[in-house]
Amino acid sequence: MKPGTKRTLVTAALPYANGPIHLGHLAGAYLPADIYCRQQRLTGRDLVFVCGSDEHGVPILLRARKEGVDPQVIVDRYHKMIQEAFASFGMSFDFYGRTTDPLHRETSQDFFRVLAKKKTFTLKTDSQLYDPKAGIFLADRFIRGTCPNCSYEEAYGDQCEKCGRSLSPDDLLNPYSALSDAAPVVKETTHWYLPLGHFQERLTQWIDGHGDWKPNVLGQIQSWLTDGLGDRAVTRDLPWGVPVPQDVAEEAGVDAEGKVLYVWFDAPIGYISATRRWAEAQGDPELWKQFWCSEESQLIHFIGKDNIVFHCLIFPTMLMAHGDFILPDNVPANEFLNLEGEKLSTSRGWAVWLHEYLEEMPADYLRYALAATFPETRDTDFSWKDYQARVNNELADTLGNLVNRTLTFADRYFEGKVPPLSHPSSKDLGLLDRLREIPSRVGELLETYKMREALAEIMGLAREGNRFFNEQKPWATRKEDLRACGNTIHISLQLVASLSILLDPFLPASCASLRAMLNLRGLRNSALREDKEALLFWEDAGRPLLEAGHSLGQAGILFQKVEDAYVEAQRKKLKAAPIQGGSGVQVDPNQVPEFRELIEFEDFQKLDLRVGEVLEAEKVKKSKKLIRCLVDLGREKRQILAGVAESLGPEDLIGKKVIVVANLKARKMLGLESQGMILMAERPDGSLGPLGAEGPAGAVVR
Repeated sequence: MKPGTKRTLVTAALPYANGPIHLGHLAGAYLPADIYCRQQRLTGRDLVFVCGSDEHGVPILLRARKEGVDPQVIVDRYHKMIQEAFASFGMSFDFYGRTTDPLHRETSQDFFRVLAKKKTFTLKTDSQLYDPKAGIFLADRFIRGTCPNCSYEEAYGDQCEKCGRSLSPDDLLNPYSALSDAAPVVKETTHWYLPLGHFQERLTQWIDGHGDWKPNVLGQIQSWLTDGLGDRAVTRDLPWGVPVPQDVAEEAGVDAEGKVLYVWFDAPIGYISATRRWAEAQGDPELWKQFWCSEESQLIHFIGKDNIVFHCLIFPTMLMAHGDFILPDNVPANEFLNLEGEKLSTSRGWAVWLHEYLEEMPADYLRYALAATFPETRDTDFSWKDYQARVNNELADTLGNLVNRTLTFADRYFEGKVPPLSHPSSKDLGLLDRLREIPSRVGELLETYKMREALAEIMGLAREGNRFFNEQKPWATRKEDLRACGNTIHISLQLVASLSILLDPFLPASCASLRAMLNLRGLRNSALREDKEALLFWEDAGRPLLEAGHSLGQAGILFQKVEDAYVEAQRKKLKAAPIQGGSGVQVDPNQVPEFRELIEFEDFQKLDLRVGEVLEAEKVKKSKKLIRCLVDLGREKRQILAGVAESLGPEDLIGKKVIVVANLKARKMLGLESQGMILMAERPDGSLGPLGAEGPAGAVVR
């Protein structure tokens, strides 16, 4: 904490309400932020932690149009899913908001008004593509066409997702509107621009004062500054978003109809509106200003590296231009987390979804495995085998073993109480001395966002405890020297008690269980801003916490080992991701089934194969295999039952482009009619994945 600071406001990047949370999100921004906040609260510092769902922007509008629903339906669905998953994972937000909140609209519009009144913006009129059929201007993501680089026919106006090349709408061949398939026309429109270049010198001076920031953050910022900052449009022509204030538009002589704030203008203001909602919940609507408008406060943004420019250049420019808010003190951005050696890809299902994981396994197992592999300065990899090894070898065999053997000895040979420390040896005192230095050492690492190193330091203490236990051999001294045996158990219990505090930011649920076994009460609640009943704090982990004669609780197994079957099931689930061309997967020819007998060309012509898009998917009750899908075939939507539930979940199919046999006679299964067939590819291990498809829904596959 910087000198003179009384309070801290922590934000985590607003997750986009267009899909569920996956491991990459957790490792990038959310879990590091939660660990930091929990530890800071344990020190007794005044801290507020806010986040919320980012609910505006083009992708949400596109998904809503595909499903034929209002965008609010989409964001309501995913906001609820995200919020519930975060709660189950142990995220300790003081408030989790959303950008469709009326207070957020008010806050964003007021912010925009202040900048407009100060003449911050530049108005520009230029030509943009317009959909004459849908009657709206087209953002880059609303424009599709053929990529000039790889000839992919479904490239977006800003990027080709097949070859990865950045594009502009002018680059596309045969461009068309993703909304109506109409050919776009050029039409003039006026927008407000934030002149970043006017603030470059001030931004540079501000950044230069933060040489302690992560190298990966400073490197990306410097690249942008070296290239020179230009004007950035902060409004869009869209039917979904925070409307441009009517009074500002009228004063500028601009028609505000259909104009909204750019999502990256209103999204960071979501941190402010969430803090306002939190203050209201405290019964003091003005309390938020102490965190946003006081030099006695510090602001920290936890983000992934893809958000660096917005949080380190654009949002600070907005705050500078406004003038009433403090600037970020640090933006500890993490790099990317890969999965099983490959980049996470939600489009092809190469991801681990948080809500699914939590249906089967404890949150703390994942919190530990991720914290041990955080991509703090470079990309790292998550694998299920590594997850299993960390849980089994480190949580169960190291920490769990120390806890179990210590408490078991105390229960069996010391009547379930803490034995006295009598005439301690140099080794006994040495471990207590080691304990005294741990809280400050680990605290310093966490305050400088070195979570992996902090966790390694704590687990090193647990290993030291096991070595001490083995070397002191209490199973032998209980027969030969009960005093020495008691000393060993006393020291081990003090060590375990300290670990229950030191590991609390990482493993809150497990540490609460451990403290119940120790009958240790009074630790400050790491999930709450205030805890008036708190007796123990972070620094107390450096001293003996259990008095001689203290009655212990009932011992239990703190961590269960992860079985091979679970790991294999998760890996199989990944392999069942939709099959894409050019995946690089090597196939053993000997595992490919024999070809069937030849058919005539006329027989093949009888098949009507179409591109379909799965709009909805849900498991069929009383069936282990069937998933009911609602598939858009362009001309109509059909219900199709797919027998793939043993390989795929509904979430693996929703939003996917698939190939459908459209002229297959309908048949009933379990009382439901299936009006076609979705083609699947069978892998050598027997798992199934839908064949990837390109083109609009209803397109003929030839």
